[in-house]
Amino acid sequence: MKTLQKFGGFAALYLAAGYIMGMIGFLGVVDVSSVADPVQQVALMADNLAFLYILHLLTYVVWGIFMVVLALALYERLKAGSPAIVQTATVFGIFWGCVILIAGMIHNVGMQTVVDLYGKDPTQAGTVWLTIDSVFGGLGGANEAIGGIWILLISWAALRTGELSKVLNYLGVVVGVAGIISIVPALGELFIYIFALGQIVWFIWLGIVLLRSNPSRAA
Repeated sequence: MKTLQKFGGFAALYLAAGYIMGMIGFLGVVDVSSVADPVQQVALMADNLAFLYILHLLTYVVWGIFMVVLALALYERLKAGSPAIVQTATVFGIFWGCVILIAGMIHNVGMQTVVDLYGKDPTQAGTVWLTIDSVFGGLGGANEAIGGIWILLISWAALRTGELSKVLNYLGVVVGVAGIISIVPALGELFIYIFALGQIVWFIWLGIVLLRSNPSRAA
């Protein structure tokens, strides 16, 4: 169990790093979403194919794997004190990780496909990309709510059992609620940012707690 807790701690830190990498890479280096024309989006992806492929691999595929590791580590940590809540949370946590992983794989395979097509028929490549991006966006658009439910349930279970840190758990409640609220169209953009930034802090803090502490009640 102690080994799994350490893996969970490293996983949590990676998840925070993944968010930071994504924000820098997708918003600061190559912002495909800022381009309205799908044909121009494919052209931009063609010019930055290797970078975008690696970035999606690290921030989606690998991120999803580490998410599953963290979900299992927290299950082991909290299951004795609040089994029903933790079991439910773990289902959401593993599902969240799988959704993110699959989204990343769909994006990378689809991106390679349309880039190959772009050289032959740019217009058709843009049309195909619209479909692929819709699937990718559909998976991505639901993941904040799934993640929010997981964080909320984990934080609730930790509060009930006295594990981790109370302040960390209260932060988790706030972050979890923000993730759930993000599915409301009128509030989505604001609460997605709150959820993302809150998760970075929550993951870093959680990772430090898991790496430093033993599975015992924390004040």
